[in-house]
Amino acid sequence: MLNIDIESLIPHREKIKIISGILEIKETTAISTATVNPDWPLYDGDSVNSLVLIEAIAQTAAIVEGYKRRQQGKSGVKGWLVGVKTAEFNITKIPVDTNLIIMIESKYSFDNYGVVEGTIKAADKILATATLQALRLNEDSKAIIF
Repeated sequence: MLNIDIESLIPHREKIKIISGILEIKETTAISTATVNPDWPLYDGDSVNSLVLIEAIAQTAAIVEGYKRRQQGKSGVKGWLVGVKTAEFNITKIPVDTNLIIMIESKYSFDNYGVVEGTIKAADKILATATLQALRLNEDSKAIIF
């Protein structure tokens, strides 16, 4: 496990922050860890809905971007607008205390837009794969609310 302060890289905080550790981080890839717990979003009193795995992929992608920005002397990423391009779930509910490994790879990026592919495993079982599109909000950008 790498000794990196996750909150210095991503905008997420408790209760929405679900990534608990970073195993590996490179220019375009990362491997993170998380352990399902009752404080997570989409907890139903027994387990967590697998849709939360999309958030785990997005947070791991944010770790890569935050890490790159920190290497450039900038602050971590302040916000993202994320869309799901594709997703495949091999499980509908995830039991509490399940240990997850989240692997992402940045496929391409252009200006503030990027596409990442992610895979989430528990032990040797693939729980989900997804391709996400993300638009990073700049520090000087102003959001338009309709």
